[in-house]
Amino acid sequence: MTIPDASHPITLTTEAARVRVLFEGHEIADSGDVLLLAEADYPLVRYFPREDVAMAFLRKTDKTSRCPYKGEASYYTIQRDGKLIENAVWSYENPNPAVIQITGRLAFYPQHVDFQIDGQAPADTESPDIDDIVRHTDSGSGASQAEHWPPNVSMPDDAAPQGHDLKDDGVVGRPYLGTGSI
Repeated sequence: MTIPDASHPITLTTEAARVRVLFEGHEIADSGDVLLLAEADYPLVRYFPREDVAMAFLRKTDKTSRCPYKGEASYYTIQRDGKLIENAVWSYENPNPAVIQITGRLAFYPQHVDFQIDGQAPADTESPDIDDIVRHTDSGSGASQAEHWPPNVSMPDDAAPQGHDLKDDGVVGRPYLGTGSI
């Protein structure tokens, strides 16, 4: 066991807001008692009380890992609506004394879920990247708001009668002439 120090600090604080965890748009956790763990220069991790997580959608796996500062972590797979993300959630059942407050709490890998803070949409809780904003293709006026893609098919020559292709030598091709179609 390694104790956090100035070279590898770990701090725990309480999230000031209510936080929901959404998986594929479905809520799998909702809590006003979330702990924020800040460890060295790693991203913040939210730990949720087990009673605030829909455990029916989680399945414990055989995977474990060991952190010298926090102890041994066990992992859970998220399974909902036919979607399965293995080892997307972890928990420290018996953490080291320095982080005893996270005992039994669950943390979610942020690349697999969305966090909704105080009722804000998940996209509103992050810094938007202007290149990632999706434009609607129809504003209701019937005109597209996006640039048109170049056509991926060639249009028939204007000189050819409708239904006929104009060949390179200027002769109109009539593939169905004399076939007896009705």
